[in-house]
Amino acid sequence: MDEGLVAPQRELFSIQSSIAIAVAILPLTMISGGTGVSIILLILSTALLISSAETFVDSVKKTARKLGVSELIIGLTIVSIGTSLPEILVGVNSSLEVAALGGCTSEICPSDFALGNIYGSVLVQISLVLGIVVLIHPLEVRPDWLARDGLLMFLAVILLTALILIDGRLDRLEGAILCLIYLFYIFNLLHQSDRIREDELLLGGSELVELGEINPKKIILGVILGLSLAVWSASILVNSATDIATNMSIPSAFIGATITAIGTSLPELAVALTAARRSKGVAIGTLIGSNITDPLLSIGLTALVYPVTVGSSAIFFTLIIPATVLTTGLSLLFMYTDFEFKRWEGGVLVFCYAIFVGLLVVATGLL
Repeated sequence: MDEGLVAPQRELFSIQSSIAIAVAILPLTMISGGTGVSIILLILSTALLISSAETFVDSVKKTARKLGVSELIIGLTIVSIGTSLPEILVGVNSSLEVAALGGCTSEICPSDFALGNIYGSVLVQISLVLGIVVLIHPLEVRPDWLARDGLLMFLAVILLTALILIDGRLDRLEGAILCLIYLFYIFNLLHQSDRIREDELLLGGSELVELGEINPKKIILGVILGLSLAVWSASILVNSATDIATNMSIPSAFIGATITAIGTSLPELAVALTAARRSKGVAIGTLIGSNITDPLLSIGLTALVYPVTVGSSAIFFTLIIPATVLTTGLSLLFMYTDFEFKRWEGGVLVFCYAIFVGLLVVATGLL
């Protein structure tokens, strides 16, 4: 079967999946109260967020290709932001929830959920996801990635942490600074387009599939339906996670850093595993790129909508933040050794995430 037939079938399946999940969610939103219902909504809304985000990104990518935009620009902008779209929507909806509440209370703080999701996503992608990918297929690391992208990934996490440590919050000005740094990074990448194109050719070509005949109606449907369902599912996800945290006295940060972080990191896992099966080092590049977008653009936009305040400060400052910083540094250290990621190093990263989850469970008193 040629690729021209594969792409439309995948798009149709994604749209049908999104609609089916949305139909399943709708009646549950009319049921008031209940931790069980909230848990089901959390799972279904996470699945809908991933499916609808994929539909939206695929449709926008086809639109860009139809307009003649180069694959390089598509990869650096639409794909990198697209795989982080779940985190962006979760963060923005969390800020809207805080704004509706008039600020965080001691019992409810959706900002914790947003921050937990950002740090948790970085931690999941750079330890659990990258570790799984490397366990399946050891990967080579290009030195240029580390010098340009790997270092910025680490510095982005450090900068976000420093801004939060100053006063326990992230205001609109700081959010704007993070967004501007991300835009400068994109501009710098575009300025180095020729060199990056040479790297792509050395790796054996682009990962973007060739498209056959493009149906404008399907593209418009995918853009409108995908974005609408993504925004709606993100709102339900935040509300259900907040309800679970309140009803079970579980910190919102715990849910954001574990369950939701893993769920919203599934697009990166899918892309990375596909790249690894093709024996190309772009798997690491995909995860590094996403981990630049999350601590800069995703949380930056969240703070622009409404200042982010840390509620569960003990968990954040003593466990979630240190674990994210240390694991990110450890992964870069592994990459710098012989510019190759070995299976045992992937196993160490997966083990690190398991230790983090265990410590988080103990810290939150779930056991």
